[in-house]
Amino acid sequence: MTASQFFSFGFGVGTQNRNGQWLEVFYPQPLLNPSAELVDAVATTLDYQGGNQVIAFSNDQVAALTAALNAAGETVQAELVASFANSQRPLVACFVEENIDPKSVPEVYLKLQLLSHRLVKPHGLNLTGMFGLLPNVAWTNEGAIDLTELPARQLQARLNGQTLSVDCVDKFPKMTDYVVPAGTRIADTARVRLGAYLGEGTTIMHEGFVNFNAGTAGPNMVEGRISAGVFVGKGSDLGGGCSTMGTLSGGGNMVISVGDECLLGANAGTGIPLGDRCTIESGLYITAGTKVNVLDENRELVEVARARDLAGKSDLLFRRNSQNGAVECLTNKTAIELNEALHANN
Repeated sequence: MTASQFFSFGFGVGTQNRNGQWLEVFYPQPLLNPSAELVDAVATTLDYQGGNQVIAFSNDQVAALTAALNAAGETVQAELVASFANSQRPLVACFVEENIDPKSVPEVYLKLQLLSHRLVKPHGLNLTGMFGLLPNVAWTNEGAIDLTELPARQLQARLNGQTLSVDCVDKFPKMTDYVVPAGTRIADTARVRLGAYLGEGTTIMHEGFVNFNAGTAGPNMVEGRISAGVFVGKGSDLGGGCSTMGTLSGGGNMVISVGDECLLGANAGTGIPLGDRCTIESGLYITAGTKVNVLDENRELVEVARARDLAGKSDLLFRRNSQNGAVECLTNKTAIELNEALHANN
């Protein structure tokens, strides 16, 4: 087997419920296109038979795995596995030979962490069927807890003179409990889900939100919503309360994206992909079916088009005529320049 034939691999430590079902898995060093030597060393030790497979292993197997990895020249992964020696949580090796529909919780979590580690960009992974695999979990100050086990855990905490704090109940945890990408600022970590891709120089303000399989190229200022599947190009600014329409919330099959150096004003929104250097004025939400008066350089009407016909085009300014309420589109020759000081996140 060659490295180019194998898609991804990760050693993880996770959480299971009382029935042994996986709730979540943390992969400290997920790998994209792992070396054949690494895969062979782990396969021999854990009896991996090929395909996409999740193999749980015990503390007793850590020494053998460490030795096999060192012999294969994979010292970094060997050091990682060695650190698992006294784990109180279940250990797992996740083999993803092909980028096909995931079949297990550990596989989904590996793919989500590949995104947040910037190893794969949004839409680069097959996540089909993931919602049916992920359990709804109580995310607490003691980690992930199965909802059926939560009442007993809450009672036990009280009896111990403690309080079990439930931060949220969701299929997805917050990204920063698994990875904090270098060169980013996140004012409210609860508003960035695991599986978000944040490029270096990205700033997410308190009202900003980034869903899974979505994100920014960086640098970017985000004070609005980046929905699932939406990717924002470098230098673009999403103003307070603005929104991007994801394919999970009415966007249909059109993949929404925002190009480089765009500006979405406060409370604005887009349901079409934008090219580079586009602006949508504050308060204006453009959907695919919005009727738009297209104006020339003399502000003369050229045609009335649906917004979807302007999808992906650059240097456009969308505004609403304050006198008659019509949505207009003009050529926008002014590039948006972000304040460089705001993106010094080192």
